[in-house]
Amino acid sequence: MEAAVVNTGTEGKTWGGGNRPLKASYGKMMMWFFIVSDALTFSGFIASYGFSRFKFIDAWPIADEVFTHIPFVHGNYPMYYVAFMTFILIFSSVTMVLAVDAGHHMKKNKVILYMFLTIIGGLIFVGSQAWEWKTFIKGNYGAVETKGGQIIQFFNKDGERVALKDFALPVHTERTTQQKNTGIWYQKEKSLPTVSLSEIKKGFLANDNLVARTQYLDEDGKPIVLSRQESVALMNNDAKGVVEGANLIHNEYGHPLFADFFFFITGFHGFHVFSGVVINIIIFINVILGTYERRKSYEMVEKVGLYWHFVDLVWVFVFTVFYLV
Repeated sequence: MEAAVVNTGTEGKTWGGGNRPLKASYGKMMMWFFIVSDALTFSGFIASYGFSRFKFIDAWPIADEVFTHIPFVHGNYPMYYVAFMTFILIFSSVTMVLAVDAGHHMKKNKVILYMFLTIIGGLIFVGSQAWEWKTFIKGNYGAVETKGGQIIQFFNKDGERVALKDFALPVHTERTTQQKNTGIWYQKEKSLPTVSLSEIKKGFLANDNLVARTQYLDEDGKPIVLSRQESVALMNNDAKGVVEGANLIHNEYGHPLFADFFFFITGFHGFHVFSGVVINIIIFINVILGTYERRKSYEMVEKVGLYWHFVDLVWVFVFTVFYLV
């Protein structure tokens, strides 16, 4: 005889979420799934950056010497502008919190105000990042690359960095862009550098106040500065080409992997911020039109707020690992 199955209600006790687990709607749960998966992606990128930096720790550029520019201001201001960008993004996250809170209290006008401030903050951050990219790509001082791929920068005996154009002397020869069939087989120039290698050599040899600094670091973590005699020998025997700014192949600041990771990680994050701004604008328009007021719920503002806070949190890690450490 079969035993009767008694329903003791254990199923209800084990799973009490119904169709709203953790009292979260389907849309919010999907946003959390996306955030978790995207966090794993960013974690992989940052871990790759950390492994590469550790592997080439003796030749990795110093961030304080790379990110020293402020728009419309001449001088050496390490990390100031990046700190400003970080403040703007954190501030926009605060305004997003206020927008979500106003939505919970069904205060349409306050939601409009705080979302507008959030959008402005996102646009300022994206614009600042675009300016930073432009400055990084263009460069400021320039450098010389050796046959072994080492980056050589130039300093005077007072320890101040000198731009190539400030000491190069003219050499009256015709200059043409290097092509694969006329120059080094694996290299091709899209445009001519500001000064040629011959002009740099001539100016360097004529100025006894200049020395070369390598991309390698000493035991104290500072780039190695060569003597005048060592600098002259290096320029005469190993100098191969001129590097101005940074791209995916050459980098005047040091190891090329530094530029690769800079473009990839900050670019990927910048894409997220830009996407968040676009989504915020769409939600902002819907708020103005009263869409969520008629629904009697501003949950959509809360969902896009989760994404915006995630983007903000990721930048804190990127800023810490890439710029500060």
